[in-house]
Amino acid sequence: MGAEYSCGILTMSDKGSRGKREDTSGKNLQKIMEAAGFKIGSYQIIPDNEKIISTTLIDWADIRELDLIITTGGTGVSPGDVTPEATRRVIDRELPGLAEAMRRASFKITPHAILSRAICGIRGNCLIINLPGSKKAAQENIAVVLDALPHAIYKIKGGTADCGR
Repeated sequence: MGAEYSCGILTMSDKGSRGKREDTSGKNLQKIMEAAGFKIGSYQIIPDNEKIISTTLIDWADIRELDLIITTGGTGVSPGDVTPEATRRVIDRELPGLAEAMRRASFKITPHAILSRAICGIRGNCLIINLPGSKKAAQENIAVVLDALPHAIYKIKGGTADCGR
Protein backbone atom coordinates (compact mmCIF):
# COMPACT_ATOMS: atom_id res chain seq x y z
CA MET A 1 0.00 0.00 0.00
CA GLY A 2 2.45 2.73 1.14
CA ALA A 3 5.68 0.99 0.11
CA GLU A 4 7.43 4.01 -1.32
CA TYR A 5 6.53 6.37 1.54
CA SER A 6 8.28 7.19 4.81
CA CYS A 7 6.42 7.70 8.06
CA GLY A 8 7.31 9.22 11.41
CA ILE A 9 5.53 8.37 14.65
CA LEU A 10 5.57 11.15 17.26
CA THR A 11 4.16 10.45 20.71
CA MET A 12 3.24 13.29 23.05
CA SER A 13 3.53 12.21 26.66
CA ASP A 14 5.11 14.02 29.61
CA LYS A 15 5.49 10.76 31.55
CA GLY A 16 6.58 8.80 28.49
CA SER A 17 9.26 11.34 27.61
CA ARG A 18 10.69 10.91 31.12
CA GLY A 19 10.63 7.10 30.88
CA LYS A 20 7.82 6.78 33.45
CA ARG A 21 5.23 5.33 31.07
CA GLU A 22 5.51 2.83 28.24
CA ASP A 23 4.45 4.15 24.83
CA THR A 24 2.04 1.43 23.72
CA SER A 25 0.26 3.71 21.22
CA GLY A 26 3.35 4.79 19.28
CA LYS A 27 4.82 1.28 19.19
CA ASN A 28 1.51 -0.16 17.97
CA LEU A 29 1.24 2.52 15.26
CA GLN A 30 4.73 1.59 14.05
CA LYS A 31 3.59 -2.02 13.58
CA ILE A 32 0.39 -0.95 11.80
CA MET A 33 2.20 1.39 9.43
CA GLU A 34 4.96 -1.12 8.65
CA ALA A 35 2.31 -3.77 7.93
CA ALA A 36 0.69 -1.27 5.52
CA GLY A 37 4.01 -0.92 3.70
CA PHE A 38 5.27 2.37 5.11
CA LYS A 39 8.93 2.74 6.05
CA ILE A 40 9.34 4.10 9.60
CA GLY A 41 11.80 6.98 9.23
CA SER A 42 11.53 8.47 12.72
CA TYR A 43 10.04 7.65 16.10
CA GLN A 44 10.20 9.80 19.21
CA ILE A 45 8.41 10.44 22.51
CA ILE A 46 8.31 14.11 23.51
CA PRO A 47 6.58 16.11 26.25
CA ASP A 48 3.25 17.86 25.76
CA ASN A 49 4.89 21.16 24.91
CA GLU A 50 3.64 23.25 21.99
CA LYS A 51 7.05 24.62 21.00
CA ILE A 52 8.77 21.20 21.15
CA ILE A 53 5.95 19.61 19.14
CA SER A 54 6.05 22.36 16.48
CA THR A 55 9.83 22.24 16.21
CA THR A 56 9.81 18.46 15.83
CA LEU A 57 7.08 18.54 13.17
CA ILE A 58 9.04 21.15 11.20
CA ASP A 59 12.26 19.14 11.48
CA TRP A 60 10.64 15.90 10.38
CA ALA A 61 8.75 17.49 7.47
CA ASP A 62 11.40 19.92 6.21
CA ILE A 63 14.77 18.44 7.17
CA ARG A 64 14.11 14.69 7.34
CA GLU A 65 11.60 15.05 4.48
CA LEU A 66 9.19 12.44 5.80
CA ASP A 67 6.13 11.82 3.66
CA LEU A 68 3.79 11.24 6.61
CA ILE A 69 3.90 12.18 10.28
CA ILE A 70 1.46 10.54 12.67
CA THR A 71 1.17 12.08 16.11
CA THR A 72 -0.43 10.32 19.04
CA GLY A 73 -1.56 12.10 22.19
CA GLY A 74 -2.49 15.60 23.24
CA THR A 75 -5.69 15.92 21.20
CA GLY A 76 -8.22 16.10 24.03
CA VAL A 77 -9.55 18.92 26.17
CA SER A 78 -7.14 18.77 29.13
CA PRO A 79 -5.13 21.96 29.72
CA GLY A 80 -1.92 20.21 28.62
CA ASP A 81 -3.37 18.92 25.34
CA VAL A 82 -1.68 21.21 22.80
CA THR A 83 -0.98 18.94 19.82
CA PRO A 84 -3.66 20.52 17.56
CA GLU A 85 -2.36 24.03 18.29
CA ALA A 86 1.22 22.98 17.55
CA THR A 87 0.12 21.25 14.35
CA ARG A 88 -2.03 24.14 13.16
CA ARG A 89 0.93 26.44 13.71
CA VAL A 90 3.11 24.54 11.20
CA ILE A 91 0.77 23.29 8.47
CA ASP A 92 0.20 25.12 5.20
CA ARG A 93 -3.24 23.63 4.55
CA GLU A 94 -5.72 21.71 6.66
CA LEU A 95 -7.34 18.44 5.53
CA PRO A 96 -10.52 18.44 7.63
CA GLY A 97 -12.06 15.40 5.94
CA LEU A 98 -9.57 13.02 7.54
CA ALA A 99 -10.22 14.27 11.08
CA GLU A 100 -13.97 14.40 10.44
CA ALA A 101 -13.99 10.78 9.22
CA MET A 102 -12.03 9.62 12.27
CA ARG A 103 -14.35 11.44 14.69
CA ARG A 104 -17.45 10.13 12.92
CA ALA A 105 -16.23 6.51 13.07
CA SER A 106 -15.04 6.89 16.67
CA PHE A 107 -18.39 8.33 17.75
CA LYS A 108 -19.98 4.99 16.82
CA ILE A 109 -17.73 3.44 19.48
CA THR A 110 -17.76 6.14 22.18
CA PRO A 111 -19.54 9.47 22.70
CA HIS A 112 -16.21 10.84 23.96
CA ALA A 113 -15.02 11.00 20.34
CA ILE A 114 -16.66 14.41 19.99
CA LEU A 115 -14.11 15.75 22.47
CA SER A 116 -11.24 15.08 20.05
CA ARG A 117 -9.61 18.23 18.70
CA ALA A 118 -7.32 16.31 16.33
CA ILE A 119 -6.49 17.97 13.04
CA CYS A 120 -4.80 16.82 9.87
CA GLY A 121 -2.92 18.92 7.39
CA ILE A 122 -0.14 19.40 4.89
CA ARG A 123 3.26 20.99 5.40
CA GLY A 124 5.17 21.19 2.14
CA ASN A 125 5.11 17.62 0.80
CA CYS A 126 4.30 16.03 4.16
CA LEU A 127 0.94 14.88 5.50
CA ILE A 128 0.50 15.32 9.27
CA ILE A 129 -2.22 13.41 11.14
CA ASN A 130 -3.11 13.83 14.83
CA LEU A 131 -4.41 10.74 16.62
CA PRO A 132 -5.60 10.19 20.20
CA GLY A 133 -3.11 8.99 22.77
CA SER A 134 -4.65 5.68 23.79
CA LYS A 135 -3.48 2.58 21.93
CA LYS A 136 -7.05 1.47 21.22
CA ALA A 137 -8.30 4.85 20.01
CA ALA A 138 -5.20 5.51 17.88
CA GLN A 139 -5.56 2.09 16.24
CA GLU A 140 -9.28 2.62 15.57
CA ASN A 141 -8.66 6.09 14.12
CA ILE A 142 -5.77 5.19 11.82
CA ALA A 143 -7.81 2.26 10.47
CA VAL A 144 -10.44 4.73 9.24
CA VAL A 145 -8.04 6.68 7.01
CA LEU A 146 -5.25 4.18 6.28
CA ASP A 147 -6.41 3.15 2.80
CA ALA A 148 -6.60 6.79 1.65
CA LEU A 149 -3.09 7.77 2.81
CA PRO A 150 -0.96 6.56 -0.13
CA HIS A 151 -3.19 8.38 -2.61
CA ALA A 152 -3.25 11.51 -0.45
CA ILE A 153 0.56 11.55 -0.23
CA TYR A 154 0.82 10.91 -3.99
CA LYS A 155 -1.41 13.92 -4.68
CA ILE A 156 0.38 16.12 -2.12
CA LYS A 157 3.64 15.37 -3.92
CA GLY A 158 2.13 16.52 -7.21
CA GLY A 159 0.79 13.26 -8.63
CA THR A 160 -1.48 13.91 -11.60
CA ALA A 161 -3.48 10.68 -11.83
CA ASP A 162 -7.21 11.07 -11.33
CA CYS A 163 -8.72 10.50 -7.90
CA GLY A 164 -11.51 8.24 -9.22
CA ARG A 165 -11.30 4.57 -8.32
